[in-house]
Amino acid sequence: MTKGEDTKLAILETGLDMASQVGLEAVTIGSLAGAIGMSKSGLFAHFQSKENLQIEILQFAAQDFNESVVVPALKTRAGIPRIKALVRNWIGWSAKLTGGCIFVSASTEFSDRPGKVREFLLHQQEQWVDCLRRIAASAVQAGDFRQDIDHEQFAFDLYSLLLGFHYYQKLLRDSETMRRQQAALDKLLADYR
Repeated sequence: MTKGEDTKLAILETGLDMASQVGLEAVTIGSLAGAIGMSKSGLFAHFQSKENLQIEILQFAAQDFNESVVVPALKTRAGIPRIKALVRNWIGWSAKLTGGCIFVSASTEFSDRPGKVREFLLHQQEQWVDCLRRIAASAVQAGDFRQDIDHEQFAFDLYSLLLGFHYYQKLLRDSETMRRQQAALDKLLADYR
């Protein structure tokens, strides 16, 4: 990697963690430059606008999410083991960010705002839900789920469980969150067998 690429990677890593804490909208050229110890003009040269910065942070997060959550899960046997790996990976990935899953917070921030940031988030979340549907289909093919399941409903149920986990863990700081998440996941999987 070149020095410029190393610098941009450091900016995106810091920007991602900052966005997970204070929200994507609060990450500005100035605030991020201060956090990383760069001049505003130096950081601006990498992104040219706040919107570009936000989108690149989300692109960086999506790539990291894919490499840390989805790809390792796909290496696990199809069916329930793969679903459990996906959940475990998602929990681990969101835990490494100080404020939790950036896609959860950014989706709340940008859900009613037209523009390129919302378009990127919408596309990323549609891909994630499609991944959950495909994981359900692979569980049917592996014989772990019934043939007649509604893949769309499974995606909804599993994502709802993950979102609930996120709020219990990050906002409510419930000491029983991990136990409750495991119990909820076990019930969910049993419903589809």
